[in-house]
Amino acid sequence: MLSEQLKEQIKRELPQWLRGDAEFRRFVLELARDEFADKQQTEGRFEAMLAELARDREEQSRRWEAQELKWEAQERKWETNERKWEAQERKWEANERKWEEETRAWRKHEEEVWAEIRSLREENVALDHRIDRTLGALGARWGLQSERAFRNALAGILEGSFGVEVLNINEYDDAGEVFGRPEQVELDVIIKNGLLIICELKSSIDKAAMYSFERKARFYEKRHGRTASRLMVISPMIDPRAQKVAERLGIETYSDSLDVETLDGNAEGVSASRERWEAPPS
Repeated sequence: MLSEQLKEQIKRELPQWLRGDAEFRRFVLELARDEFADKQQTEGRFEAMLAELARDREEQSRRWEAQELKWEAQERKWETNERKWEAQERKWEANERKWEEETRAWRKHEEEVWAEIRSLREENVALDHRIDRTLGALGARWGLQSERAFRNALAGILEGSFGVEVLNINEYDDAGEVFGRPEQVELDVIIKNGLLIICELKSSIDKAAMYSFERKARFYEKRHGRTASRLMVISPMIDPRAQKVAERLGIETYSDSLDVETLDGNAEGVSASRERWEAPPS
């Protein structure tokens, strides 16, 4: 209890003792030296802190300057990339204009080709009409029964060699797709193991008749929703110009039924995907 009272008294009297007694003040300061820094030490520490802050500020300034340089370099890079994108965009626009010009030129060429095909078709139709008249005249002189007998003979050889049935199809083309006007369409077909083979069995065939056969085959495919595995013409008299048409259209040609080696798939030397002549749009 006495110790606490003494502490309280010292707290009350100590400020006055320090102010009034220099020797006592030095004594107290000497005792507290290890706990508190003197003025010189404090000022030294403060100056050191200021120097450290100055160094930090300089370092931070250098960092900011370096960062600004990086930002400027990045901005220049962005500007360069932007110029590249602008140049690329101009190139794309030029290519797009070029593509549009080429597309227009191609469409114009396509229209010209179709116009030529339509003209050829009209010529072929006219040629078919002329051939019809010629055949009519020949039939009157020679007899159409001879052509029918020839066709039956060729069909008989195919049926005997391969055990198939040659079906004579006679359908009415009311839209005039084959001959350019409504007309009966006659052709022969063979169906074996899921294969559809369309045949033309004639004593002779010319260029116009070869085109006509291809159109009849297309008419049959469209009407029945099936694609023929093979188109085949058997005739001992094939006009050289008709032969070229057959090769172009992928039509197999034989001079006799005995020349046909197989009816399974495509014949040797004939492309499996024959080129087809497409009728131009009406």
